[in-house]
This record gives sequence, C-alpha cells and structure tokens, in this order.
Amino acid sequence: MKKDIHPEYNEITIKLADGSEFVTRSTMDRDNYESEVDSTNHPFYTGRRQFVDTAGRVEKFNRRYGLNQDDEEGDEGEEDDE
Repeated sequence: MKKDIHPEYNEITIKLADGSEFVTRSTMDRDNYESEVDSTNHPFYTGRRQFVDTAGRVEKFNRRYGLNQDDEEGDEGEEDDE
C-alpha cells in the first residue's frame, strides 16, 4: 500500500438496536456506533410490512418548500387558450 493515502483503520464497537454489541474495524472517526436497524427489526428479515403515510410525506414536502393549498389549486385551474 502507498503511504499516507489510506484512512486510519481502527477498532469500533457496534451496538445494534436489540442491544447486542460487537467489536470490528472501521475507517469511521469514532469509537462507538449505534445502529437503529438490524435483523430483529428490519422488515426484510421479520416479514412485517410497514405502511408509509404518503399524505404525511406530501404535506412535509409542501411545508419544506413553502407551498400551500392556494398555490397548488391555482396551478391546476390554469390552462393555455391557444
């Protein structure tokens, strides 16, 4: 390996969502990492489906980009008369 171009490869303690921990090596700049997802709660492994609230996502998008109901309704009613 070339010198001084590779990141540090240090030990890190991983704590999974179920509370179990293990030590591995990583290039992360910290000593501990807490995962929110693992095989005990991820839908792929558990077989449970999670339903997403798409209406909530649309409202969040509109709030983030400053849209309101008046803006949305005004755009739908406009048509080009050619």
